[in-house]
Amino acid sequence: MTPGMWEHHDETTEVWPGRNWPLGATWSPESTNFAVYAPLARAAWLCLYDDRDAERRIDLTEHSLGIWHCAVPDLRPGTRYGYRIDGDWDPDRGLRFNPAKLLLDPYASAIAGDLTVHPALYGYDVDHPELRSDLDSAPYTARSVVVDPAFDWEGDVPQRRRWRDTVIYELHVKGMTALHDRVPEHLRGTYAGLATPAVVEYLHDLGVTAVELLPVHQFFSEPALAERGLVNYWGYNSLGFFAPHNAYSSSGDRGQQVAEFKQMVKALHQAGIEVILDVVYNHTAEAGPDGPTLSFRGLDDLGYYQRVVQRDPRAEPAPDTYWDVTGCGNTVDASRTQSLRMILDSLRYWVSEMHVDGFRFDLLSALTRTGQEIDLGSHLMTAIGQDPVLRHVKLIAEPWDASMDGYRVGEFPPPWVEWNDQYRDTVRDFWRRHTSGVRTVATRLAGSSDLYADDGRSPYASVNFITAHDGFTLRDLVSYNLKHNEANGEQNRDGTDNNRSWNCGVEGETDDPDVIALRRRQAANLMVTLCLSNGVPMLTAGDERGRTQGGNNNAYGQDNATSWIDWRPDDAWLDVYEITKTALRLRRDHPALRQRHWFEGRPAIKGGAKDLAWMHPDGREMTPDDWHDDALHTVGMFVSGDPLRSPGPRGEQLRDSSFVIWLNASPDDVTVRLPRNEWVNKGEVVLSTCPHNPIGTVVTSGGSLEQEARSVVVIREVKA
Repeated sequence: MTPGMWEHHDETTEVWPGRNWPLGATWSPESTNFAVYAPLARAAWLCLYDDRDAERRIDLTEHSLGIWHCAVPDLRPGTRYGYRIDGDWDPDRGLRFNPAKLLLDPYASAIAGDLTVHPALYGYDVDHPELRSDLDSAPYTARSVVVDPAFDWEGDVPQRRRWRDTVIYELHVKGMTALHDRVPEHLRGTYAGLATPAVVEYLHDLGVTAVELLPVHQFFSEPALAERGLVNYWGYNSLGFFAPHNAYSSSGDRGQQVAEFKQMVKALHQAGIEVILDVVYNHTAEAGPDGPTLSFRGLDDLGYYQRVVQRDPRAEPAPDTYWDVTGCGNTVDASRTQSLRMILDSLRYWVSEMHVDGFRFDLLSALTRTGQEIDLGSHLMTAIGQDPVLRHVKLIAEPWDASMDGYRVGEFPPPWVEWNDQYRDTVRDFWRRHTSGVRTVATRLAGSSDLYADDGRSPYASVNFITAHDGFTLRDLVSYNLKHNEANGEQNRDGTDNNRSWNCGVEGETDDPDVIALRRRQAANLMVTLCLSNGVPMLTAGDERGRTQGGNNNAYGQDNATSWIDWRPDDAWLDVYEITKTALRLRRDHPALRQRHWFEGRPAIKGGAKDLAWMHPDGREMTPDDWHDDALHTVGMFVSGDPLRSPGPRGEQLRDSSFVIWLNASPDDVTVRLPRNEWVNKGEVVLSTCPHNPIGTVVTSGGSLEQEARSVVVIREVKA
């Protein structure tokens, strides 16, 4: 295909050579510099679009170090643009250049528009896949946008909250406010909506210190999903790693989304709340080789995506095949210089320019590959660890990918912390009585030392969670034994069958008051356990209010009331909200409940109480035989507060109240006895899911409580 096949070829526009750095579109009042990496291309064109969507195409003649570049004077912010790239069409060799396809700039700071499913989006002829498609994709694809980055941060600085003081709240930007009656209607579902006082005050009052936003890099729905009338609601299909997702902007998509995102961050920071992004660098929205050509595939397909390695040199050459350990059709090759550079540039951009406080990396194992083998000393891990901007932000690994060898929980090096799915599974099993006694749940409550202590990390290396966006909500966890994903259009085949849930005797919603009461108590038990475990708690938005997805455990395509938080009080589990809020307040107010050093099971000072002791219901310490008693489903966790093993911020010796946390997962009421010792003479119930023992109940040393089945009681030392 030749350039002359498009209209609006403009040879009159004044163009300067520009420079090959930085990549992307860099605006100034004088000119905008454009630079794009396409090392194997033979020709490149910059395409500018006016308000009527007429294309003005500029030949890029400057080409150095694999980068095509120019500078165009007098462009205003908000100008939309893209690239067309020409070169060899030889898919078996990984060469998929096609100038009929308008490509997004990988470094675009903003993206306008969306995709329209059409055969023109594909680089090949859909009827004859061996042929290159001549259909122009411009009418059906999005545009990159020139952005003026100026913004008044008013002195905003990084929060730098310590991990042990952090409480994470995983939320969806749209789902958080789409139904919120106290958010102005035109702001619902947007960055601006998330920054409204009603939302910020709610988060602060609950006790949240950090929001973890589901993907906000510009993403697009998979064509197959769109053809079913659904969208990719969660956003794990990124393409613009520098661009805030435009659909979450209340003010427009011509760059306004950038300022609106910054304003949201500033508002949350003013309330002391950090912003963590869930980032998806492991794959892109271009999917497998049969997916659309939107950006990377048309610029440097060989450089960005990992290939299947032909290990037998004697075999016939195989067609070019993507290597996929993400389950999404492609895997970004972070061992390649340009892919690595893009990921690092993107991370630094979001920290330096957008002021975010950290990242949770989706399927991080996929990005640690060197020669397709897991390498936790890989280029990416090493580069982040030594980077002066990135090494001090919060770094959270999802420590697995879609392969068998990708599961690496407990193995990521400092300063990484990890999603701990073993915590999730153990605590779920404990409260549904599917554990062999209490020994494993005790390990999880104390910070999972079996996973993190052996390599010098602290308990906060474990990000503890009961639920996340993927799977049942907390309410559904105690209401359904089976998934109910029919609305996803996949005949209920999608989503996990390993829910570790218990419906309390009835599948789904019910009017039975006894079942409802049990479900609410079970939900409260799970939340209290999470909030008071050693490590970093992560709550899923709406769980504290009893949000339900009707048993759908894979609501990735449900951009509707199934996924959005219902803020009406009618069916909200406000008792669970109050208990969650109380548990988080106890955690915040008492350093004994959020220590950064490992418990040692011995006194922190000579003659003192053990820093941690596990109690049998009869008031004595657990013995080896007790730990192996598979019938035991009640345990007490005694945490000494006088003194604490963890020092204060200036190294001072900290002293706090001591606590006993009784967890009874048994279906029977149990008599539990406060341990008799010289350090604690009297205790007061400060949190309870047990109606027999309301807050304020006083227990003396050696005294007992009748603890109801399936309940938690937290007792705080009463100082003499």
